Amino acid sequence: YRLRNVRKQREKGGAAFELEVPSLEVCGGEFVAVLGPSGCGKSTLLDMLALVLRPSSAAEMSVGVSANGDGHLRDVLAMEEKDLARLRRGHIGYVLQNGGLLPFLSVRDNILLTCRINRIRGREAWVDTLSRRLGILDQLSKKPAHLSAGQRQRAAIARALAHDPAIVLADEPTASVDKLSALEIRNTFRELSRETGASLLMVTHDEALVRGAADRILTFRI
Repeated sequence: YRLRNVRKQREKGGAAFELEVPSLEVCGGEFVAVLGPSGCGKSTLLDMLALVLRPSSAAEMSVGVSANGDGHLRDVLAMEEKDLARLRRGHIGYVLQNGGLLPFLSVRDNILLTCRINRIRGREAWVDTLSRRLGILDQLSKKPAHLSAGQRQRAAIARALAHDPAIVLADEPTASVDKLSALEIRNTFRELSRETGASLLMVTHDEALVRGAADRILTFRI
């Protein structure tokens, strides 16, 4: 990513705020933590990076993956929605704070969903590998309702990585688990991202979780 003077104005419940990003660059394979309290704009930043939310204004907002797979920077602001959707689908993995698993699908089918949307076949063995590394291999036939909060988050991480994205975004992926599980999830997530070469941006309010683990920590001035 390369962002310069990006602004996003939002309103919710009668209150308005503006998120300003003076400058941000994220390199391939980097683990960047985004640290800040609730309401400071972390999720808004992540949604813009996920290309589901357009900035109100920007001098530059470019991303270094494209619909045809090359690494050239492309101007996000100039892209049509269909091109943004193609880029999101093929090159970005997103772990939501609540996991975002579909309740009517098995865990295995949830993890394979990104591959099927991208029409990628033959990923069953990779899903087994991811699930084994994340400690949920024995949970694949279950529905999400039968998993613990930590297991659901691990399944969401596996889904985000299953189609080998260039970028993985995670919104408080350890918020609903205990400290030990949070550290285990962080370590495995970081290892898998590095092994696949994906850039990892993790939003969190827990400084201890990312201090010494992330390559860089971004914070907010409120």
